[in-house]
Amino acid sequence: MSQASFLADQIRRAFDGEAWHGDSALEILADVDAKTAAARPIPGAHSIWELVLHIAAWDDAVTRRTHGTAFMPTDEQNFPAVNDTSESAWQVAVERLKQTHSQLVNTVANFPDARLREQVPGKEPAYYTFHYMFAGVVQHETYHAGQIALLKKAARRS
Repeated sequence: MSQASFLADQIRRAFDGEAWHGDSALEILADVDAKTAAARPIPGAHSIWELVLHIAAWDDAVTRRTHGTAFMPTDEQNFPAVNDTSESAWQVAVERLKQTHSQLVNTVANFPDARLREQVPGKEPAYYTFHYMFAGVVQHETYHAGQIALLKKAARRS
């Protein structure tokens, strides 16, 4: 297995399942409805919905960077506002997350190992290589999955 394929598999596992650490992001989100996703059980914290949009934004950002674009999400792209809290809007958000994640996994799986040590366009410091960024995606997805799990528990207690 190539190093890029290994990284793609780790990214997939953190998101889709079969993760060493426990439930993946999608496993945690499986029974979350729009009401729970929009809830704010912890004052000052992001909602599950906002975190889902944030994860999708960063999966897209990494995909863009991998294709050579020096992309940095704006504040509005990083944590987009949730204006429609209907069940159908929630399903659209989850589907967008799944699509951006699938594109990212495919992009990383097909990334040449020979380029993994190249610096990501527009990123400093020098250690910010594609390998570093791809490993960071695993950390990012796992971190936010943990937040979502805690928010889900708190919302259901409210």
